[in-house]
Amino acid sequence: MRGESARFGHVLTAMATPMDPRGWVDTSRAAELARWLLANGSRGLVVNGTTGESPTTSLDEKVELVRAVRKMSMNDRNGTPWVIAGAGGNNTAEAVELAKRSHEAGATALLSVAPYYNKPSQEGLYRHYRAIADATPLPVILYNVPGRTITNIEASTTARLAKDAPNIVATKEASANMAQVAEIVRTTPDDFDVYSGDDATILPTLALGGAGVISVISHVVGNDLAAMHRAWFAGDREEAALRFLKTLPITRALFCAPSPAPTKYALSLLGQPAGPVRLPLVDLNDTEQSIVSDALRDYGLL
Repeated sequence: MRGESARFGHVLTAMATPMDPRGWVDTSRAAELARWLLANGSRGLVVNGTTGESPTTSLDEKVELVRAVRKMSMNDRNGTPWVIAGAGGNNTAEAVELAKRSHEAGATALLSVAPYYNKPSQEGLYRHYRAIADATPLPVILYNVPGRTITNIEASTTARLAKDAPNIVATKEASANMAQVAEIVRTTPDDFDVYSGDDATILPTLALGGAGVISVISHVVGNDLAAMHRAWFAGDREEAALRFLKTLPITRALFCAPSPAPTKYALSLLGQPAGPVRLPLVDLNDTEQSIVSDALRDYGLL
């Protein structure tokens, strides 16, 4: 079955970046959170993604986060997991530099978001990603999230990159466009992994031949997501569907306000504090906190 042998595993967490009360990156706490996530369903971690507040962390902070998480992961009792570093942006030269420095810091793969704001053409996207892929031997995961970037990586461009760049091996599709997901699966090699980048579309993506999810809700229900994937690839579709449907209220709650503020609040309730978010994001108000706490309580997590 396509996706069953996904090289990065089925459940990857787009990890929040812990901050201390002053809003400074806390690498020690990041290592502890990474250890907890790996013990609770995640096969790999995406560091410095959008959920990690990459727009407001510096290059040096990003490198230190990769180094801290990689050092911890090398001692993981379940086998060395994937440490996937966010290495994207709308300046190709800067994205290439971030890719190189992430590799030097110990990243084992890269996740590269589509350029935002400057709205490149499909040819521009192709050349941008080729520049990143050519600059490092690491496997690269494309990240298509047009709701944030405006630009959509079309299925034909994804297929072209999968064909022409040997180390572009997967995509994170957060377009919620299932027709596009289907076309990517149809036009890429069987070993090109298609991940849902939207927790609400995990099961539909799997049904089309997807490999799994790069998830936000795995911060709190990682073990259940792992069990859902085991059921799916074992052929128990009913069990997988029941587990997926159960998670939907958690998905709604963790996106009741701009991410990752709800996730950080949820982590605090579960005894895994990740501190505040950085401006221009803000922490949850009382109403939003109630939405998150009620969802966790209804799920049985509190």
